[in-house]
This record gives sequence, C-alpha cells and structure tokens, in this order.
Amino acid sequence: MRCTIVLLAWLASTALALGAEADRLADVVSAMAPIMANLRTAASYARTGNIALAQIETDEAVAGWKRLAPLPADGPSELSRFLDRGRERLTTAAAALDGGDSVAAGRELLALRQAFHALRRRAGLYDLGDCIFEIAPAMEALRVAAIRYGEQPAPANAEETVAAAGAFRDRLARCNEWANSEIAAQGEFRRLIDGALASSGEIAHAAMAGDGPLVHRYLIELQSFAQLLDFRYG
Repeated sequence: MRCTIVLLAWLASTALALGAEADRLADVVSAMAPIMANLRTAASYARTGNIALAQIETDEAVAGWKRLAPLPADGPSELSRFLDRGRERLTTAAAALDGGDSVAAGRELLALRQAFHALRRRAGLYDLGDCIFEIAPAMEALRVAAIRYGEQPAPANAEETVAAAGAFRDRLARCNEWANSEIAAQGEFRRLIDGALASSGEIAHAAMAGDGPLVHRYLIELQSFAQLLDFRYG
C-alpha cells in the first residue's frame, strides 16, 4: 500500500512538471510570434540584398529575444538550449549583415527559423505557419527538376519535373486544409494559394508538352508564390 501511494505521488508530481513545461513552452512560442515575423522579413530582405532593412528587422528580433522572460532554474532543458542557441544565431546574423554578407546572414536566420518550427512540432503546436514553412524543400526540389529539364528536355527529366510539381501541389493542398476559416477566406491567401496550386499544375502540363520556356516561366511564378506565402503566413 505504501509503495502504491509513493508511486501515485511520483506520477502526480511528474504530470504537474510536464504540464508546467508544456505551459512554459506554449508561453514562449506565443511571445515569439512577433520575433518570428521580424525574422521572416529580415530573411526576405537578406535574400534580395537589402542589407539596411534586414539589419533593422534583425535588430528588432534581437531586442525582442532579450525581452523573453527568463526561464526558471528548473526550466525545460530543450527550451533553454533553443533560447541560448537562438541568441547566438541572431548575434552571428547581425554580425554578418554588419559585414555586408547577406548570404551568411540568411543561413543563420533560416537555421533559427528551422529550429523554432522543429520545437513547435515536437511540442504539438503545429499550425498553418509550420505547414507553409515546410513547403520550401518541395519548392527546391521542383526548382532543381525544372532547371534540369530546361537544360536537357529529355522524357526522364520531364517526368521528374511532373513528379516534383505534384509533390509541391500536395504540400500546398495540405496547407490549404490547415488554414482556419478566417485565413482561408482572405483574398490575399486565396490569391497566393490558389495561384500556386494552379501554376503547379500548369508547369507539369508544360513539361509534358515539351515547352521549356513555359516551364521556366511557371517556375519563376511558383517561386514568387512560395516566397510570398512564407513572408505572409510562414
């Protein structure tokens, strides 16, 4: 009987500790929403070489990171490591921008965003923003396939482009399903997601028809859609 009571007490204390960690993580994730918006904007500016504006957004992200409430001494170690590593990445990104290296800054900003979304996924906090962020690998696979097809429009390369376009379209459709009713009804979201879905079908048709210039045109269009979706909803 005594062992049973001890076991029940241990289970109760463990459940409380796990609940506290989950609550703390949810609080941090919520507080980081504006920081992530800064990082998305900074990454967009860095990608286009607009270093001055990327610096402004990165500086705001650094300031927001510093305002995050400190973790208690017994805080979850995973979250502690994420926050510490995040500060390091932001410092490195800021230094890269100061040195005019937008490529290196972009790598650090992307790595930090990847770490944040991985943390959200492990915490069961997956939402539309995570889905949008995860379309990037599918877009890259389509870009590589389309470029290879443009260089050598062989049947095998056409099939690769069609398959990559299908995979990208599937990711878009999944994100469309993740959008809540308010976002799903927004004109901007509909324009971007529906436009990307349509163009992912058209690029496949162009590849099957052997139209290299049209494949290239749709590739540029799809890259723009992917970047705008990430910028607005990622």
